[in-house]
Amino acid sequence: MGIKLFGPDRATRARYAERIAAVVRTVPGAVDVQVEVTEGLPLLEISVRRDRLARYGISTGQVQDVIESAIGSKQASVIVEGDRRFPLVVRLAPAFRRDLVSIGRIPVQAPTGEQLPLAQLADIRETTGPVQISRENGQGRTVIQLNVRGRDLGSVAEEIQRKVEREVDLPVGYHLEFGGTYEKLKSGRARLMIAVPVTFSIVFLLLFTTFGSLKQAALVFTGIPFAVTGGILALFLRGMPFSMSAGVGFIALFGVAVLNGVVLVTFINELRRDGRPIHQAVVDGCLTRLRPVLMTATVASIGFLPMALAHGAGAEVQRPLATVVIGGLISSTLLTLFVLPTLYAWFERGQLTDTVEV
Repeated sequence: MGIKLFGPDRATRARYAERIAAVVRTVPGAVDVQVEVTEGLPLLEISVRRDRLARYGISTGQVQDVIESAIGSKQASVIVEGDRRFPLVVRLAPAFRRDLVSIGRIPVQAPTGEQLPLAQLADIRETTGPVQISRENGQGRTVIQLNVRGRDLGSVAEEIQRKVEREVDLPVGYHLEFGGTYEKLKSGRARLMIAVPVTFSIVFLLLFTTFGSLKQAALVFTGIPFAVTGGILALFLRGMPFSMSAGVGFIALFGVAVLNGVVLVTFINELRRDGRPIHQAVVDGCLTRLRPVLMTATVASIGFLPMALAHGAGAEVQRPLATVVIGGLISSTLLTLFVLPTLYAWFERGQLTDTVEV
């Protein structure tokens, strides 16, 4: 996770970033907390003294050319070898530019022909400067980075936000944004808040068009909460937090859970159309459709088992998804075979006839 601090002044951002990092380190689950390195690059600063340059009639450009040629490098010629060209650059040997004293002895020629040492014409000192200057959307930025271990990302991020807001009072013009994986988690949650209700609505509509009865559509729809219960329990038993892959697993689970209910209720309705009483139709339907329902759940569970036990690359995405599907299939299958028939008999007990209109 990354906490991005925005503001105009680099030094102020660095100071407040350290305070925020100290607060983050007190949050359980937040590890490897570090502030983006923005200061500390060693620099050689040469400030030309214009009053002395004027005394000797030397221009600023002349001093800069000497510094560029001696310390940096300046192209003097071009070496041609066949069809290739190489620039030939010159500069002083390392022994003559290794420290401040040596650099101060570099001669600068005055118009009178006099050779003056660079230290006489400029102030030379070592200092530190910015390692990098980061900007985003036109604003200066400093990032506090951290990893999360032993807790879910969402709860850690929410606790960090509460603590930082309570303990760190940012100046006017400075603000925080939370990025990294947490930013993707928030956008994923927002999409799930749309995808899940839409999925439920479509499933219920399809059930209603299948059975032509709101009562039986609601009856089969109860397989979804049965599946959700097992998926949540499986995540809890394996110590896994809810994640986006787990959310996708729940959506995939809903289809299989509803399918088992449709198989069972459809067959019970067929037995009732053949003239069997409700109780007998429910019992015979469960016994006859026991094997298909178990086969559907077993095949899907075995297919997801390698993902649930994965440990290689991408396992952090595969394990929650497969765990939800396997746990949900176990609970939905058991509850479909025992609870759904009981609810069916209870829902249909008020009918005067033992037939179902189609």
